[in-house]
Amino acid sequence: MSSSVIKDDQHIPAELRPLMGALAGCGVELARRIAKGEVDNGHSVELGSNSDGDQQKPLDVIADELFASALVGVGVRWYASEEREEVIEVDQDGAYGLAIDPLDGSSNIDVNVSIGTIFSIMPALDDGDASFLRKASDQLAGGYIIYGPQTAMMVTFGDGVLHYVMDPDTHQFVLRTAGVKIPGTSTEFAINASNYRHWSRPIRAYIDDCVAGSEGPRSKNFNMRWVASLVAETHRIMMRGGIFLYPSDARPGYENGRLRMVYECAPIAFLVEQASGRATDGHDAILSKSANELHARVPLVFGSAEKVDRVASYFDLPEEEVSALFGKRGLFRA
Repeated sequence: MSSSVIKDDQHIPAELRPLMGALAGCGVELARRIAKGEVDNGHSVELGSNSDGDQQKPLDVIADELFASALVGVGVRWYASEEREEVIEVDQDGAYGLAIDPLDGSSNIDVNVSIGTIFSIMPALDDGDASFLRKASDQLAGGYIIYGPQTAMMVTFGDGVLHYVMDPDTHQFVLRTAGVKIPGTSTEFAINASNYRHWSRPIRAYIDDCVAGSEGPRSKNFNMRWVASLVAETHRIMMRGGIFLYPSDARPGYENGRLRMVYECAPIAFLVEQASGRATDGHDAILSKSANELHARVPLVFGSAEKVDRVASYFDLPEEEVSALFGKRGLFRA
């Protein structure tokens, strides 16, 4: 696919237009296949597990193969996917490494909830793994495609965030907004509250204060959201603000959270920071971190800057204040 799939590509660096055109073209095809749903004989049937132990759907495999095959001849040397154990070489002369979650949130296919593709572009090194095991701040581009009521793409090349929407008549991505900014004010937070008993005390304290509402130290009421689709959660926050938390917790296998650094957290953090938001592991900036292996996990907290900074401040509270009932944390009133 050429960059003609993206109608307004003047904001995309010229050297990345073939690659972005290939990604957008795959997005168009995936949107078509997702829309067919059960007509295509059961996208929601489980096939087994991927490299991370997550259950695979037929469309996970289809998406991975679609992206891998579309990358030939568009400048990609290395391809790293959630669905594959190892990095594969696409073109020996390619200048880029592409890390991708081909179909994030696929467990929601059978209930018709928005799902998406998350991608990160890095400069290629001679070693495939080393191309991705570096600071998240080294990214050349990061973004996602969301398949929902509209098919849309958010992407950054390090100079603001571009919001494209696919025209269903022409199958082209049309630029809607250049310079997306996350709203600073919102009363929404997103977290899987069923894991409350496993969280660290600072995370519990932050959520306690939100749930306490107008009677608590925040002196306002909040709404909780939880879609269990990272792309859907991100898109909501990009459009109307708020905060998302997937912290580490005490369960075996969740000590470092659940989301993958290379092809989930790093590109989302790049987008969010370019949209005047913040993305951390609860305390430290995601963009300052690097993965030590391809499928490494990291806690993720992102959203409106003030809200993410507030979460980090809970980790700096004295033990007696974190453990206290919400009424004792007078520091965080309003």
